[in-house]
Amino acid sequence: MKTALQIDITFEQILSIVRQLPRQQKVMLTRELEKEAIDSKLSRLLMTFKTKDLDLKTINEEVESVRQEIYEKQRS
Repeated sequence: MKTALQIDITFEQILSIVRQLPRQQKVMLTRELEKEAIDSKLSRLLMTFKTKDLDLKTINEEVESVRQEIYEKQRS
C-alpha cells in the first residue's frame, strides 16, 4: 500500500536542506539535475527539427547530390 504525501516547501527550504548534504551527495544531486536539464533541452531540440517532410530518401538524395558536386569540382 502506498500513501501519497504532499508538502509545501519553499525554494529556500530546499536550498537549506541541500546545503546540509555531504559533498558526495551534492555531487550526485548535481549530476541528476544536469541530466534532467540535458534531457529537456535535447527533447526541445529534437522537436524543433521534427518534420514529416524529411525522410531517409530525401536525405540520401541530398547527400548524393552534394557528393556529385564535390566529385565534379575535384575533376575540374
